[in-house]
Amino acid sequence: MFFYVLCVLLAVQALSDVPPASPQDVHVDNWQLTWRPAPEEGKVTYMVEYSSDEKVWKSVPACANISSNSCNVISTKAEGEHGCVMLHVRAERRGLTSTPVRACSQHGDSCSPDFRLTAGPDSLAVHLSRNHRLPQEHGEHLKHSVYYGKEGEPLQKYADVLSSVTIPDLQEGQRYCAQVQYIDFDLPLGPATCTRCEVIPKSRKYSKQSERGRIKQWLRPPYRIPSSFLEPFGENYIPISNRSHSEEHCHVICAISPEELRE
Repeated sequence: MFFYVLCVLLAVQALSDVPPASPQDVHVDNWQLTWRPAPEEGKVTYMVEYSSDEKVWKSVPACANISSNSCNVISTKAEGEHGCVMLHVRAERRGLTSTPVRACSQHGDSCSPDFRLTAGPDSLAVHLSRNHRLPQEHGEHLKHSVYYGKEGEPLQKYADVLSSVTIPDLQEGQRYCAQVQYIDFDLPLGPATCTRCEVIPKSRKYSKQSERGRIKQWLRPPYRIPSSFLEPFGENYIPISNRSHSEEHCHVICAISPEELRE
């Protein structure tokens, strides 16, 4: 009995030494930070931190060791350059913390780009809007870092650009996602956008050829042998004879006069 109780205590101790799972779906909208607790997670608290350079992260006082899944981070606006900071959230339990999860901007705001996606054959167009205070204030010093990848896979960086860009050589029928973040003098600025995804369609040429082939197949009449071909020959059947040239009656040319040649 004592051995059984000891095993249970050791198991409980081992479980308590496991860090909590990270929060999910962390996004910010108009300085309101929201996330979802990990499923089947016990009693945990959360800590929100901010950074303006991705090197030093500081705690947001109003969002430290809270049990709720939402917090207002408007106070960080005064701490970042251009009024913009990056944010992440980590779960905490008995002194153990989870891996932090970076917040993304769900609808775009004063510190995040505004963009939309258009999927074409073999490509994904990222349309960037310059109608934003940051590009207007900083000009060519401010660029957009564009990331892309298949849905469910880690995103990879495509390029730092000033305006809209098209990502080529993508697989048809696959769902690709993109994310955009401002950079100022090659340093990240503000939260990145939340990923947006589109399915790469099949090429129109291939689709038209396939559709044309299907239409031809549908319109093609069925092959049928006439019923008369299957009936036996009647009594009045007259076979077609192959007459040789020797059996034909022809006029024999005996002579040709010069007058006939001139005519």
